[in-house]
Amino acid sequence: MQTHQLKRNNPNTKRTIVARGGKRGKTAGRGGKGQSARAGNKRRPEWRDIIKRVPKLRGRGISPQKSIVDARAVLNIEVLELAFVAGDEVTPAILVEKGLISTKSGRTPSIKILGDGEVTKALKLSGLYISDSARAKIEKAGGSVVTVVEKVIAKPVKIKKAKKEKIEGTKEEKGAETTKIEQSNKGTVKPLKAEKPAKKEKVADKKAKSVAEVK
Repeated sequence: MQTHQLKRNNPNTKRTIVARGGKRGKTAGRGGKGQSARAGNKRRPEWRDIIKRVPKLRGRGISPQKSIVDARAVLNIEVLELAFVAGDEVTPAILVEKGLISTKSGRTPSIKILGDGEVTKALKLSGLYISDSARAKIEKAGGSVVTVVEKVIAKPVKIKKAKKEKIEGTKEEKGAETTKIEQSNKGTVKPLKAEKPAKKEKVADKKAKSVAEVK
């Protein structure tokens, strides 16, 4: 073996040169001089201010387009035909147990049955949302469907108006009572109160009494 036949164990890697020379020469990817090359360079991150201006609902990220209501899990009729026997009940809990629907954060999502495929078995569906075509096919096969009743949010009653009506009603009642009392008192004569002697007369009487005692 000669010297030119020797090989090193580790490959010969070239040291990366930063700044003058090499692939990372001159400013080494740091840009030119100017504001970035001066002492005290501290620019305000403008993008942070833009993010702060975006309206946000806590817990939903920064996407305002995301719906507050969770999306319904979708299942077709052909899946029910394969997974169930005639006369079986189909509920959200049973669908989760069979692995046809997965839970979201430990909660069973709302499920909607669609009408793709055919059904020949009489199934009993309850607690599920269902399309019109799927309902028609299930009922045609002899099954039954009990859908989920949509929650209707009632409008809040304005308490201020109700209070005003009560106050106006009480005022009218009081006014009617006062008119009745005035009508009843028209025929009666009120007794006159005994007039109290004036202060000057009291002082004059005291002076006369004192003079009579002196005499």
